[in-house]
Amino acid sequence: MAAFTTIDNPELYFQVKIYTGDGNDNRAITFDGDEDMQPNWLWFKNRGAAAWHNIYDSVRGANKALASNATNAEESRSDTLDSFDSNGFTVGNDTSQDPDGYNTNASSNTYVCWAWKESATAGFDIIAYTGNGTSGRTVSHNLSAVPEFIIIKPRDQGDNWRVYHKGIDSSAPEDYHLQLQDTGARSDNATMFNDTAPTSTIISLGTSGSVNESAHTYVSYAWSEVQGFSKFGVYTGNGNADGTFVFCGFRPKMILFKRTDRSGDNWQLFDTERAPHNEALNRSQPSENTADYASGNWIDILSNGFKQRGTPAGMNGSGATVVYMAWAEAPFVNSNGVPCNAR
Repeated sequence: MAAFTTIDNPELYFQVKIYTGDGNDNRAITFDGDEDMQPNWLWFKNRGAAAWHNIYDSVRGANKALASNATNAEESRSDTLDSFDSNGFTVGNDTSQDPDGYNTNASSNTYVCWAWKESATAGFDIIAYTGNGTSGRTVSHNLSAVPEFIIIKPRDQGDNWRVYHKGIDSSAPEDYHLQLQDTGARSDNATMFNDTAPTSTIISLGTSGSVNESAHTYVSYAWSEVQGFSKFGVYTGNGNADGTFVFCGFRPKMILFKRTDRSGDNWQLFDTERAPHNEALNRSQPSENTADYASGNWIDILSNGFKQRGTPAGMNGSGATVVYMAWAEAPFVNSNGVPCNAR
């Protein structure tokens, strides 16, 4: 029998947690999944208030914050994330609700946290490196597969988030990039990824200060597809409420979208914790500090992928080119040949 997935239980490598802040220090948050998972990458967002997205990883350390909606350098914090735990994480006693700042545990505020475990099995690697300013510089990764989705951010200086996605161009995706903190279209610039495709061992870089300035420090997050667990693809919108269907090979837990062929369209992030029914309305915008949105017809999250159910130009405009990044809640068919159910 053919293998449908190598990961029967996605909870071992990816989970989503919703919680309400209480303003107390050293507050332990436990994941809801049936499996324990010690995360290596945490992405927080205040759901009910305008506040920055918070991104942390275990390579840089629990007290080092970045924001997907801002170009700011890494900020040292003692009051937001205290630790990565064996089955969750511990947050601090931050009480700030400044929309231009970080918070993870303000009293009575609601939060969502997307959490990944670093693992070649699950196709995820975190890479810290120092730039050398040389065109063609390479950075090694440990995926043992070609990365299909890459995010790079300078740590010690304010600069843009640069994003590589295999679906950004059909013939030479390495020639283009997106920016996580804005609504821009794809951009062709050889100083980012040196117009060189990544391989199963390295990522190639150009001379841009946002990816490889001499003596500056960077962090890169790299993913490769894993059958039945993750999918990084592209589709064309049809501008119709009976919209495009995309087969993923699993029931998605989280999906991130970005239209690439024009500027002005936000990144959109959906998950099944905030949207427990097939029709997913609740969403975040990684390039904005805004609270959750929960209106309009957007997508159906299905047992084997997702389908556009609305006509937002940024996700299903007629002729729109949209890249997506999806991680599984359950494989469509597990390694024993047992199919998952629709929600």
